[in-house]
Amino acid sequence: MTAHAPAATALYDVPGPHARRRHLLYGLAATAVIVGIVAWVVVLLVDTHQFTAAKWAPFEYKGVQELLLRGLANTLRAFGYAAVLSLALGGLLACGRLSEHRPLRWAATLVVEFFRAMPVLVMIFFVFVALKVQPLPALVTGLTLYNGSVLAEVFRTGVNAVDRGQREAAYSLGMYKTQVMTHVLVPQALRAMLPTIISQLVVALKDTSLGFLITYEEFLHAGKLIASNLDYDLPFIPVVMIICPIYIGMCMLLSWLATWAARRQRRSPKTEAVEVAPAEPVTMMPGTGAHP
Repeated sequence: MTAHAPAATALYDVPGPHARRRHLLYGLAATAVIVGIVAWVVVLLVDTHQFTAAKWAPFEYKGVQELLLRGLANTLRAFGYAAVLSLALGGLLACGRLSEHRPLRWAATLVVEFFRAMPVLVMIFFVFVALKVQPLPALVTGLTLYNGSVLAEVFRTGVNAVDRGQREAAYSLGMYKTQVMTHVLVPQALRAMLPTIISQLVVALKDTSLGFLITYEEFLHAGKLIASNLDYDLPFIPVVMIICPIYIGMCMLLSWLATWAARRQRRSPKTEAVEVAPAEPVTMMPGTGAHP
């Protein structure tokens, strides 16, 4: 069996033999550098005695485990609220940006540009301190305003990226604008938007760690409480070595869900190619001079 050559894409041409060999060398060199950095970090951790049993014994206590689980649950709760509300706000603002009514379009543009420019932490602190809101609603509000504004631009750009002929063909069939958006433009734009949407949700998930600054008891806050009660040198390192892989795992899970959703969408009957039956002879209308 012969190996299939890489397919050309809109971003680059098919690499030739020399380019593939060069890319292989680049990959091996990058892998060697990463392995070297990881080995160097491990050596430093060993030299500072970070893997001794005494430094990991506190994590066997039930109270410490419950604190971490409670913090993780609070992180997921804040992320769940922020993700749903950000998607809803992004869709609403995108509709405003795409509106044919100029005042509505200008108002939506002003909201999007303002909250995209504002730092997330400033919005969280403003809601928490100035409006005297509880930590969880304050955190969710700040994340929703920022990520919803970014997602609004993602949705608008994705819809506008669909070929103009699709829109014109739908209008020529007598479809209303709402029908064109929901049945023609959005389904086609969703494939292109999905990676960016997931990337922005990953940003929202990581930004939930800002909640510890307003005393919200999320995952990072739980780790800080544990580290502050340990009585040995560099107590934050074992805590970080536990928290970081869990954050990375949650982000990888979101990416896996995006891949699964894209694969499922490709297998959907609405997007699969329809097999066309072969042409058969038909009876012509009377008076045309043709016979069955």
